[in-house]
Amino acid sequence: MRRIRTLAAAALVTASALVLAACGGADPAKDPNAAIRVGVSPVPHAEILRYVADNLAKDKGIKVDVVEINDYVTPNTALAEGQLEANYFQHKPYLDEFTGARNIKLQSVGAVHIEPLAVFSKKVKKVEELPQGAKVALPNDPSNLSRSLNLLASTGLIKLKPGTEAKATKQDVAENPKRVELLETEAAQLPRSLDDADAAVVNGNYQLEARLDLKTALAVERAEGNSYANLLVTRPELAEDRRVKALAELLRSQQVRDYIGKTFPGGVIPA
Repeated sequence: MRRIRTLAAAALVTASALVLAACGGADPAKDPNAAIRVGVSPVPHAEILRYVADNLAKDKGIKVDVVEINDYVTPNTALAEGQLEANYFQHKPYLDEFTGARNIKLQSVGAVHIEPLAVFSKKVKKVEELPQGAKVALPNDPSNLSRSLNLLASTGLIKLKPGTEAKATKQDVAENPKRVELLETEAAQLPRSLDDADAAVVNGNYQLEARLDLKTALAVERAEGNSYANLLVTRPELAEDRRVKALAELLRSQQVRDYIGKTFPGGVIPA
């Protein structure tokens, strides 16, 4: 298995070209025996997928190429353009928002795990200790921004207008007694923002990458009834591909559930 780390779309194109060359010119999307190329966030997705590739895939008769990508855009655009056969990094609200905005067709083939959002701070120990006018950083993509606002509302820091919870924006904040400043920030930068902001709502994968301990969080999103499970996603024409179906089955297997529980206790929850 080739382990390919890409940091930008250009690098991904190069990596894909290498994979094609290694396959003797065959198109991996059309060759049922070719390795399946899967775009993933580095943590925890790449680690989970490598566990599958190294320990489980052979018994299912598939090979998996792990393509690491550090942003939330390239995995979907690369999949839509045929440079990948699947990706594993996003939840359904983000997938729906992304595909709707870009008018592309991608499809979930199964939920794998949940990464609870959490509020962190280097300056206070409790949400109640945040001062008047505190700066709070939030992820700037629409689905995770809404999710973050709901988490802050659950702590009592703010109140949202009734009926806006599903797609809340900053304009839907009805009450903000401490007049906190809500700063929309690129998700990957949220851990770094803790050096300047009073608090930040950090996505689960970036919590793990930055080694943030959930035990120190000011607030943690509930896992029960959570609609933000991370998905294995592909193009509609590959939804019945034997490799995609086999990979979906492996990612939802008891072996992977056990691996997640042992490797990321509390920070990643099997779906």
